[in-house]
Amino acid sequence: MKMILLAATIGMMSVGVSAAESGGEAIFKANCATCHPYGGNLMNPKKTLKNIKEPKKIIRQLRNGGGGMPSFDTKSISDADARLLADYIIKTFKK
Repeated sequence: MKMILLAATIGMMSVGVSAAESGGEAIFKANCATCHPYGGNLMNPKKTLKNIKEPKKIIRQLRNGGGGMPSFDTKSISDADARLLADYIIKTFKK
């Protein structure tokens, strides 16, 4: 039992390191990719991530949610990570 707990703890720690090293991509994969594969939108296919050009819009949507999207507070995704995520989305999914 202790070994399983230790393995789970190490696994969580490595996710944190991976997110810090990979920046926005790791944050996106962990929190967004399920509903937004390849910058799309499974809930509303007309509202993809490909048209967003301003980080503030992404961060506002991230914090407030809506339209089927949950909100992510600063405990879930820090302000610094939210900015990394927004920059990654804009750079990766631009038209």
